[in-house]
Amino acid sequence: MAVFVALGAFLMTLAGGWTAQRVTDRRHLVLGLAGGLMLGVVGLDLLPEALHAAGREVFGVPAALLLFVAGFLVAHLVERLLAARQASHGAEEHNGRAPEVGLTAASAMVGHSFMDGVAIGAAFQVGGGMGTAVALAVIAHDFADGFNTYTITSLYGNARRKAIAMLVADAAAPVAGAASTAFLTIPEALLGGYLGFFGGVLLYLAAAEILPEAHHEHPAPATLLCTVAGAAFIWLVVGLAAA
Repeated sequence: MAVFVALGAFLMTLAGGWTAQRVTDRRHLVLGLAGGLMLGVVGLDLLPEALHAAGREVFGVPAALLLFVAGFLVAHLVERLLAARQASHGAEEHNGRAPEVGLTAASAMVGHSFMDGVAIGAAFQVGGGMGTAVALAVIAHDFADGFNTYTITSLYGNARRKAIAMLVADAAAPVAGAASTAFLTIPEALLGGYLGFFGGVLLYLAAAEILPEAHHEHPAPATLLCTVAGAAFIWLVVGLAAA
């Protein structure tokens, strides 16, 4: 049942990626929306879950928040190191961006989607009602996951086929995650730490890369409205899931 329900997440993720491809003539709006969606996912979904799951503190600070900051710093460090390596080898970058960063970030999105599938499977082990509620929440925000996966991969100069490949991997990940729950149990504290770290990575990409790019050539009010709408959409999804 969990795998069957996860197929809905598969289709919703593909729909998000398809939407990101179709609106290339409004790239600044796409990037503004993607930045808002990522901000909403981090602040309203990932961090609350991480804080609840990780629980313990390290020297007075919740472990999930420490890993959140670590994720932000690691994303910044990896991007700078990859950019410096490409420059030293005389390779061209896409607007100063290393394509490997986009692939790495998209891979993190795939990992997050896998964990979404695990959450669906684990919830169905608790009961059908819990499983349905979790599945609806996952399916609703997987549109944003697909949208962001395609946008991030292509933003860093990767070929369209690579962006589509990462999109398909992201779509298949929840199904694989749901299937794995028949054999796999992840400790809650470990899951919380992963979500905190991943949230830091996403926030760096949204704040340092996607939103500045969205406003670089088109600093229009519509771009800002798309960002606000993206964050509000995630708020709506989280609120409906909790109701």
